[in-house]
Amino acid sequence: MACYECHDKFTGKRLLHSPVEAGECTACHNPHGSPFKFMLKASGGDLCYECHDSDLTTAEYVHGPAAVGGCTACHDPHSSDYDMNLRLAGPGLCYSCHTDKAAKFLSANVIHKPVKEDCIKCHNPHSSPVKFMLKQEYPLLCLGCHEKKKEQVYGSKVMHSAVFEGKSCLNCHDPHASSLSMILSMPSMQLCLSCHDRERETEDGTLLVNIKALLQNNTEHHGPVKQEDCSGCHDPHGSDNFRILREPYPAAFYIPFNRESYNLCFSCHEESIVMSTLTTTLTGFRNGDMNLHFKHVNQVEKGRTCRACHETHASSFPKHIRESVPFGVWDLPLNYKKSDTGGSCMPGCHKLKIYDRNERFINP
Repeated sequence: MACYECHDKFTGKRLLHSPVEAGECTACHNPHGSPFKFMLKASGGDLCYECHDSDLTTAEYVHGPAAVGGCTACHDPHSSDYDMNLRLAGPGLCYSCHTDKAAKFLSANVIHKPVKEDCIKCHNPHSSPVKFMLKQEYPLLCLGCHEKKKEQVYGSKVMHSAVFEGKSCLNCHDPHASSLSMILSMPSMQLCLSCHDRERETEDGTLLVNIKALLQNNTEHHGPVKQEDCSGCHDPHGSDNFRILREPYPAAFYIPFNRESYNLCFSCHEESIVMSTLTTTLTGFRNGDMNLHFKHVNQVEKGRTCRACHETHASSFPKHIRESVPFGVWDLPLNYKKSDTGGSCMPGCHKLKIYDRNERFINP
């Protein structure tokens, strides 16, 4: 056509814009004169919308270039090697403007897979009814890819409110990149304590203790707490167990003994501690060779559960023994005292009992 008598043809690239491919330069350019740069028939998006749907930019949140008709910031109007006549593929196109994000994301230890592959897996490049031009609200956006988590989140009997409240998944995870595994926004225990730094009420009205204060005020911390690994016991996405625990753990003071009821404890602790009536090695909580863990826990009707004596997060007593334990509306005191070879307690459930590891003490 006449244009190519002066202008070079657009060759060597994979895709041509349809007017170029059809040899219809005058679909966009006025060959005689124009008030617009490059002798275009209209400016910016107004020209593009003569063929393309303007509804692309009518949602509440509009991408900057699309909002001002700067279509050619992202699309080449003549030819390209990339789908949709984009100037670059994947995140490289976004980084050509978002240089600050590129520096942050690409230097991180852990990068979210969509960030590596293509930003538009999560963001609409034109406009969206959702803030940050996201394709969906959280947590649905995340669960569209994380299908196993979707099954867990919506299928669990006990749900973690952090998944649904506020920023949802972003309460814990950075959606782009992080220096931490699982693209967490801060170290895991610090993250948990950013919410559990006050009393919190559950859906059933139960008041959860201020864990941060409990840890600060007590020196004897449970092993996972020492390791700053809350997720060692709790599943942050949801669980079928009390307190979103990973395995069963009794919520009551008394239960008939069943080994499976203590799966959480036995995932770290040796189960024989409550299976053997006599021992001189399994535990220091014994009267001579009488295993007092067995005596308390392994009962057909009223077995005392671990939580009857132990505080699972932190205590001021050795072996994170409780000062008191909730027993209905009453905080039942343990009155535990340690000795060099044993100890004693006088809780509300029985009179003073003394035990000695070296020689069985005959209690009244």
